[in-house]
Amino acid sequence: MPTPHRTRSTSSSPRSSSSARKPLMYGAVVVIAAGLLGFVSYRATAPDSGSGASASAPAAEVSTDPAEGVYPELAKLARRDAGDKLAQGRADAPVVLIEYADFKCGYCGKFARDTEPELVKKYVDNGTLRIEWRNFPIFGEESEAAARAAWAAGQQDRFWQFHQAAYAEGAKEKGFGKDRLKALAQQAGVKDIDRFMTDLDGAAARAAVGKDQEQGYGIGATSTPSFLINGRPIAGAQPMEAFTQAIEEAAEQAKSAGTGNAGNSAK
Repeated sequence: MPTPHRTRSTSSSPRSSSSARKPLMYGAVVVIAAGLLGFVSYRATAPDSGSGASASAPAAEVSTDPAEGVYPELAKLARRDAGDKLAQGRADAPVVLIEYADFKCGYCGKFARDTEPELVKKYVDNGTLRIEWRNFPIFGEESEAAARAAWAAGQQDRFWQFHQAAYAEGAKEKGFGKDRLKALAQQAGVKDIDRFMTDLDGAAARAAVGKDQEQGYGIGATSTPSFLINGRPIAGAQPMEAFTQAIEEAAEQAKSAGTGNAGNSAK
């Protein structure tokens, strides 16, 4: 397993300043949820005392009560924008999984390779789940450059292809310098590479990444990956079962409440 990922960016970018890390004002209940997410993030990525690094992330504590551990104010962070280039799945899906992640994060890569494709196959394809990506670069300038590049690829409808290429086994070890980002974009099938290279350094990309960063810091995320599933915080590259249980409980709750596209819930 990779080194635990709890380090925040030390870039001098305005978006990485302390003002970007102030908790967002979602209400007192979110302060509690933020503390929970920070604690679970630590538990999920903390080194094992015997070996110096955890062999696997412990399963998140997901209650059998669909309402327990769910924070409605956090659920409202789902954008459900049909035009979102960094999302997949129906905008009216009953369950929204928001992922805060960094392309230099080994745990994020593990989730992207081992778990996310199964979630797409099992839940996105049948309309139960929507996945919304939030760029949460916490490892410095290369992380931020990769985040902007992913956004730029998304402007040409190639975000998920770029995501796959950047999270391929061994990809992060090659770094995310300009030439490498250009190569990843080509691998992802981005057609207008000149536009891509311009976009990744543009003000719009910086603003979009900064907005996602602020949201992540605002909910108390302290490591990557961090997730919200209809307002339920889950952190770390958890086993498939943790996500399955949380998604199915959220879908059942949405069905009972008569919201979203709950009729397509998978079991």
